[in-house]
Amino acid sequence: MDIKFFKKSKSTLIFILVFCAIGVPVFYHLVKVDNKLPIYNPADINPKLVDASVRNRTKNHRVGEFSLINQNGDTITNADYKGKIYIADFFFTRCQTICIAMAYNMSELQEHYKNDDDIMFLSHSVTPVMDSVPQLRKYATEKGVIDGKWNVTTGKKKHIYNLARKHYFAVLDEGDGGESDWVHTENFVLIDKEGRIRGSYDGTKKENMQKIIDDITLLKEEYK
Repeated sequence: MDIKFFKKSKSTLIFILVFCAIGVPVFYHLVKVDNKLPIYNPADINPKLVDASVRNRTKNHRVGEFSLINQNGDTITNADYKGKIYIADFFFTRCQTICIAMAYNMSELQEHYKNDDDIMFLSHSVTPVMDSVPQLRKYATEKGVIDGKWNVTTGKKKHIYNLARKHYFAVLDEGDGGESDWVHTENFVLIDKEGRIRGSYDGTKKENMQKIIDDITLLKEEYK
């Protein structure tokens, strides 16, 4: 065999090995970045869902501080969701329309992630006067809510409305949370470990639950 050909082949082989060692991980990283879920800020979302005071913000949006009461009478705050991925929604216990499908679909997601400590759920009652702690406890038991996994909460109406309009961007309704205002939405909102919005889905549609599962899988890749 020609010595020059052998040396050339050896050089080519070394080049290919080096390229694979460096190029493949870089390519994988680029593909992984491209597959990341978007990070939503107020300016990225339908303006009708966003309070006018934050509508033009283009970066650094995070769900702000909240303080709510859950089905066991415990105070639930951001600290309980620190470092967690979670799905948030808005409901009321006596709802006989969209909330039925939403509760069923949320319970299915809870079942899927019941052994995954990274994933939690947070439901906000929009009728706090009617949804007392005993009523929430009854509802949670009926829906199979797992304590510590899924918090079914109530609180001051203005605070809940503020969360819906200025933080989760979940409702089309106008107003400031007064007695005549009504918060009712089918949206499930996906929040990452930094409190950022990474997705919004129609919670009444069963087919969207697989989309949520797929998106959570992508999201969890970011934390590996």
